[in-house]
Amino acid sequence: MANGFEDVEALAPLDILRRGGQDVVTVSITGSEFVTSAHGVTLKADTLFEDVDLSDADLLMLPGGMPGSTNLNAHEGLRDAIVAHYESGRRIAAICAAPMVFGSLGLLNGKRATCYPGCEGTMTGATYTRELVTIDGNIITGEGPAAAFPYGYAILEILAGKEVADTLREGMIFNHLMGK
Repeated sequence: MANGFEDVEALAPLDILRRGGQDVVTVSITGSEFVTSAHGVTLKADTLFEDVDLSDADLLMLPGGMPGSTNLNAHEGLRDAIVAHYESGRRIAAICAAPMVFGSLGLLNGKRATCYPGCEGTMTGATYTRELVTIDGNIITGEGPAAAFPYGYAILEILAGKEVADTLREGMIFNHLMGK
C-alpha cells in the first residue's frame, strides 16, 4: 500500500480474502505503518516493506487510486519484488490505475488486461479488455472501484476454490446484488 490508494480497491478484496480464510498481510511502502488513502482515510498496515519477505507469498496485490498507483510504481524495491514474483510463476494482481506498474515493467507484453478507463495507455504491451476482471496466466487485473468485489472474489476463487468463493458471494449478498 502507498499513500493515495483507492479505499474500496484495497479494503474490499482484503475483506473478501480474509473472510475466505486467506492469510493476507498488508504492507506499507511509505516507511511508516500508517498509509493514507486518496480520500483521507489513514490505515495501519500490518508491516513495512522493509520488514517483510515477499518470496513466500502466493500473490502480490496492488490497490489502485491516484497518486497511490504512481507511488507504487516509483518504489524500486516493490518493482523488483513484482518482477521476481512474476518470473517465478506466482500470481500478481492490480486494479484500476495500478496495472501501470505491470505495464512499466514489461509484464503485460502479449497479455490481456483491464484497468480504469483512460489508463489503458499505461498498460504497455497489453490488449485492453475493458472487462471488470481479466485473468491472463498469472496476472489478474481489475477495472476500478466498482470492480473491487468481483476482483476480490475472482482472486479468492483462484486461491481457495470455487466452492469457497461461491459460499462467500452468497453470504455477503453479492449474488443478490448481481441479480442471481
